[in-house]
Amino acid sequence: MKEENVVIIGSGPAGYTAAIYAARANLKPVMFTGFFSGPAGGQLMTTTEVENYPGFPEGVMGPELVDSFRKQALRFGTEMIADDCVEIDLTTHPYTVIGKKEKRKAKAIIVATGAYAKRLDIPGTRDGELWQKGVTACAVCDGAMPIFRNRELYVIGGGDSAVEEATFLTKFGSKVYIVHRRDELRASKIMRERALSNPKIEILWDSVIEKVEGNGKVETVLIKNVKSGKEELREAGGVFFAVGHKPNTDFLAGKVELYENGYIKTQPGTTRTSAEFVFACGDAMDYIYRQAITAAGTGWGGGRHRLYGCAGC
Repeated sequence: MKEENVVIIGSGPAGYTAAIYAARANLKPVMFTGFFSGPAGGQLMTTTEVENYPGFPEGVMGPELVDSFRKQALRFGTEMIADDCVEIDLTTHPYTVIGKKEKRKAKAIIVATGAYAKRLDIPGTRDGELWQKGVTACAVCDGAMPIFRNRELYVIGGGDSAVEEATFLTKFGSKVYIVHRRDELRASKIMRERALSNPKIEILWDSVIEKVEGNGKVETVLIKNVKSGKEELREAGGVFFAVGHKPNTDFLAGKVELYENGYIKTQPGTTRTSAEFVFACGDAMDYIYRQAITAAGTGWGGGRHRLYGCAGC
């Protein structure tokens, strides 16, 4: 089995940035980009126009941005394997990274497997329907887009994230509705008060969205009251899922320390995990910011805290 200096698990802004820094340090990194579980490149591959990544004043399509990351990592000599990591063996060093097709020994491992936004299975919101055509899971990423401005917007959820998303969207939408299937928000007291006191936010209690429809973009939502069974068709400019995220870290259980929510624990101010020579970066360890630019920043940390200091900087 071939032994590598650095094996990076996962692609996207964090993984590719880690690869660039490690490759520039002549460490010849190998990247398991992912393949069977979804497209390499992470959440940006399902995003249309990205307007908040520096350096692109006119915006850039998510897949185009990922392709630029990939080409830059390749330019410095990163070897890329189109395979999913299913397990890592940390019992002996060098460690073993086990994919569905390939295995590699590794002196150091950088985990950049990312996370995904949870979505409910609502007709009209799925891939190939209106997903990323007015249906999204990130108000901060997409809320400022022209299609949402001065329109009635709907946020699905009832926790702090839902209130945060709704509050942010009041800057752009004419009205923001929080659709919650219960009669009380799960959000913290201060967040509940913030939602209830905002004149641009209205909460649709005991309600769910049954269907989202539109011709090429979101135009209507069908709201159902779960207690009365009454349905109402409403005009809509956008639908935002705010039902949480799940990191792609199941394969790490028992290998490194994880938080209760599944995100990887790192030493404060570093990308070091509880296992020596295992580092984590991007959304797999960041449950606060979850942005492409912050993922790239922690990717720099992953490449920096390799084996030999920061020669690659």
